Amino acid sequence: MGEDRRLRAVVTLAQGMAAAHTPRESWRAAAFGACHALTGSFAALSVWERELGRLRVLVNVGDRAPDEAEFPDDEAYPVHQFPEITEFLHERWAGGGEPNAWVETADGPAAGPAGYCHQRVAALRRRGRGCCVVAPIVLHGRAWGELYVARRAGAAVFARSDADFATVLASVVAAGIAQTERLEEARRLAYTDALTGLANRRAVDVRLDEAVERHRIDGTVVSLVVCDLNGLKRVNDTRGHAVGDRLLERFGSVLSLCGAMLPGTLAARLGGDEFCLLAIGPAADEVVRIADELCRRAAELELGEGVACGVASTEDPIGPVRSARRLFRLADAAQYRAKAVRAAKPVVAGREGPDDPVVRLADTPAPPAGERRRFRGRHDPPRS
Repeated sequence: MGEDRRLRAVVTLAQGMAAAHTPRESWRAAAFGACHALTGSFAALSVWERELGRLRVLVNVGDRAPDEAEFPDDEAYPVHQFPEITEFLHERWAGGGEPNAWVETADGPAAGPAGYCHQRVAALRRRGRGCCVVAPIVLHGRAWGELYVARRAGAAVFARSDADFATVLASVVAAGIAQTERLEEARRLAYTDALTGLANRRAVDVRLDEAVERHRIDGTVVSLVVCDLNGLKRVNDTRGHAVGDRLLERFGSVLSLCGAMLPGTLAARLGGDEFCLLAIGPAADEVVRIADELCRRAAELELGEGVACGVASTEDPIGPVRSARRLFRLADAAQYRAKAVRAAKPVVAGREGPDDPVVRLADTPAPPAGERRRFRGRHDPPRS
């Protein structure tokens, strides 16, 4: 391959990884880019899981064998089965050596000492491949994993120049992975509450909009539990904000635990002393049961005074829910009522008859300025 073509291949690989929106897309772009750059028929990207002592395959692309999924769930290999990677990880790299790719062929020895099978050679033969080039990936100064590119049996064997080029490609892949990790961390911070580690209001807004759209299309049940943590101001005023933060963290743990009882539920802190659970799919009665459990556990917290909890679900008689704003208003109204009557259990919108006070409260036009009742989206028209 000429120098110009190799340069274009490097640029294409880097651009493909830069355009990726998720780690999986980044891994796939890396493997495809390397496979094309080295004129291979198959490529894989693997990560070294130090704590487990194994290489775990993240992605397989190209001519995959029947046992090779594109994104495998459980394809992993003990590092000790690969003497060359073990040497790199534990000897050459530890001694200050530089990462260099190497070539193996299906004509290599299939067996070493008694009872030992050279895994790469055996895998090449089993899958109809003639050779492979393996390039270690180094990230943040540490061995991260490997890039593997193979050619079909009968194709030209990778040359030393190909191995040198694979080393360059591995460094480009490492830079792309580092960028992806930075973007993932930025996304995580953008959608996470810093104090509790729960989702934040932005994450709820995104997920709820998607859920309500699903409800409109196929009737998926969407339920929202909104909680107001009682007693936080008293704790802050009498014991300090550090203790108040501890109360918020403890309630966040309780909320997360209860949310985990409903598959796929999002637990979030909306801000201040307000929290919520967003459940997509479970029946309304099941959500109410978990909300009741949440109230019980919150009442047992040492520092607080329990929670005021409101529930709104599309499965209950609350009228049509065509927007996320209306479901939020209903859950808010239920929470407001729970707080007003000091309810020890959740108040559920739509369960008090045709003239349900919670539904009526949620659908009442915005109150005059100065009135205490306020809802998110309070300037929205009723029954939007």
